[in-house]
Amino acid sequence: MAKKSIDKWQYGDFQTPIDLADKVVEALKQNHNIKPEIIIEPTCGKGAFVCAANEGFEHSHIFGYEINKAYVDEATSSLNAISSTNHVSIKQADFFDTDWKKILSGLSGYILIIGNPPWVTSSELGILNSRNLPEKSNFQNRKGIEAITGSGNFDISEWMLLQHVNWLSHRDGAIAFLCKYAVARKVMRQVRQSAEHRFFGHIYPIDAKAHFDASVEACLFVLTTNAGNADCEVYESLDSAKSSCIIGERDGFIVSNVNVYEKWRHLKGQDPRYTWRSGIKHDCSKVMELEPAKGGFKNGLNETFILEKNYIYPLLKSSDVGNGRITSYRKVVLITQKTVGEETLSMKNIAPNTWKYLLSHREYLNKRKSSIYRNKPEFSVFGIGPYTFKDWKIAISGFYKKLRFNLVGPLDGKTVAFDDTVNFLSFDTEAEARFIFHLITSGPSLEFLESMIFWDEKRPITVEILRRLSLKAVAAELGELKQYKQWIEVQSYTATGQLELGIAEKKSNYKVRVSS
Repeated sequence: MAKKSIDKWQYGDFQTPIDLADKVVEALKQNHNIKPEIIIEPTCGKGAFVCAANEGFEHSHIFGYEINKAYVDEATSSLNAISSTNHVSIKQADFFDTDWKKILSGLSGYILIIGNPPWVTSSELGILNSRNLPEKSNFQNRKGIEAITGSGNFDISEWMLLQHVNWLSHRDGAIAFLCKYAVARKVMRQVRQSAEHRFFGHIYPIDAKAHFDASVEACLFVLTTNAGNADCEVYESLDSAKSSCIIGERDGFIVSNVNVYEKWRHLKGQDPRYTWRSGIKHDCSKVMELEPAKGGFKNGLNETFILEKNYIYPLLKSSDVGNGRITSYRKVVLITQKTVGEETLSMKNIAPNTWKYLLSHREYLNKRKSSIYRNKPEFSVFGIGPYTFKDWKIAISGFYKKLRFNLVGPLDGKTVAFDDTVNFLSFDTEAEARFIFHLITSGPSLEFLESMIFWDEKRPITVEILRRLSLKAVAAELGELKQYKQWIEVQSYTATGQLELGIAEKKSNYKVRVSS
């Protein structure tokens, strides 16, 4: 990698276009009535924000700091070209070595901290052996070894933003930074956890691809000291005068739309009878996932083998489920156990070809790095249990940016398995699956779930979020609590082994109304 590219990476160097800096300053003035006496740009780069602030806040004293000497010279030159700069100071300084306490002690009045901090994580800097890092600390309140070593990965901008929050802990002022959307939410969570809730947040989405050629969800994140509930208004864009929704912490977790969440809050709860799971985890797709081929199955190494079908199941991956491709399958998966930790040696007699296949690829399976495979039977997999082998399932991709639930039945006479990026519920009968599918895809359910999802996350739909929805409460909301309780009774009978004939009759006679 060229030195210029390495420098860009380790400093998170995404220079702000002047037109974007101007729009930020205008939004601060028009929407928040900010009139700073002091403006600090801690990482001013080539000076876009310094120039924009100089034009937009005529009577403010502006202090810019930048580690790159060439950028300091360029920023100074840009300022000299547009106006008098007797109230502007730009100095070379390393953010992590600067005595900010001393600098701030000499300043008084309303302070605006503005800028575009590095868009880079601590682990990326570690790869480069960069020294452009803060000292390790447990600022994220991590547990275990990460708390001891400070080794947890984090965005440098998150750490810097929290320093600015500390700067204003006993002052009046505002913070206005360009950052990743996820960083803004993390900082709001940290602010919420602090003893003093002095800040109110505001998020304006920006097009990072257009402005920085960066494929990431980004925003202008504004924190002001004029409120204390630590909620965060979200706007449609920098041009918006009014917010479209509010992000906030409710019931112990951050929700993406406070108003919608509070509307359907009564749907929150746990369903012990219906537990969301993630699909199978094997960490060796080249060996464990195969494609049906003439005369056998072809693995990811482009090898074809004749294998018994005892341990082979149709596989739907996240892309299949996310796109609704559920009536056919491209791949199959080897599931070597029925429950976690079950012995696998019996495969040698039950399916000798499959056993030989696994033995011949032992080196790949032994290289799996996760500690969950240690001291477990050879060729073990995880994310399995009785729920894996039930015929009917409701599945949703964790990766795709939409609430698309799928009702999945057996394919080629066998139960369908999913990869570990798919979340699902499982059922013994189609009738029960269809009834629960009807509850989950109802308007109240979808609105409640969506109010908690942040679509910019890498995996926005998680088991944790899905488990917050009480299907019993949904059934009550829809006036179908009686039907819900009937299925709970059926499950109870099945679990205790009682009234088997009655169960069969109840299942066969049960009529369920399902929206198409």
